[in-house]
Amino acid sequence: STMFLVGLSGGIASGKSTVVAMLRELGCVVIDADVIARQVVQPHSKAHQQILQHFGTKILLENGEINREALGNIIFSQPEKRRLLNSITHPEILKEMLKQVLKYFILGYHYVILDIPLLFETHGLTRFMKYTVLVYCDPPTQLVRLMKRNGLGVAEAEARISSQLPLDEKRKWATHVIDNCGDRESTRRQVLRLHVHLEDSLHFLWARLVVGSAVAGLGGLVFLLIRHFIS
Repeated sequence: STMFLVGLSGGIASGKSTVVAMLRELGCVVIDADVIARQVVQPHSKAHQQILQHFGTKILLENGEINREALGNIIFSQPEKRRLLNSITHPEILKEMLKQVLKYFILGYHYVILDIPLLFETHGLTRFMKYTVLVYCDPPTQLVRLMKRNGLGVAEAEARISSQLPLDEKRKWATHVIDNCGDRESTRRQVLRLHVHLEDSLHFLWARLVVGSAVAGLGGLVFLLIRHFIS
């Protein structure tokens, strides 16, 4: 069996969720880093305890779960806090993503799409992707969409957008761009073209790791993958 990885990213309010929904309708496997990010910070988890140590109990809901909005307000305005949070959560997220990748690898899937918001900011991950896909929209459209979606003022919306790498900068790194500035049908046509390309691709990115797994067994493969991804 052959398999390769596809990294999918975008920016806040660029329409990545819309593209992911279309890909899933086409039968693609999409591993969502945001969903995993919520899972790894559940109460009593290692990441949950570390976050409380550094951010205090003021970011908790009544049920003990982390209030993502309250935490988001802190990290959007304080870059050093954002880096601290990432250093706590990213290793745990990567480990869980690797488990899911291995599951689909063993099941014989041709490719898996990894939905990673910070794919282009975390340059170490892109080297494991055969293709990288950016869901793009121009800055004015992004600003208007974010204000409408989250009920934000101009200044607050601009601050949230500026906390991320600009989409025009990410565009330089992507092998494929889905331009989501137009209507839904235009986006759908681009997603269909991407899907055809992925289905037709026979590039085998992980041949070295298959040989290693045959020799060392699944446990050795897990260790090797984790070491590469978090180094």
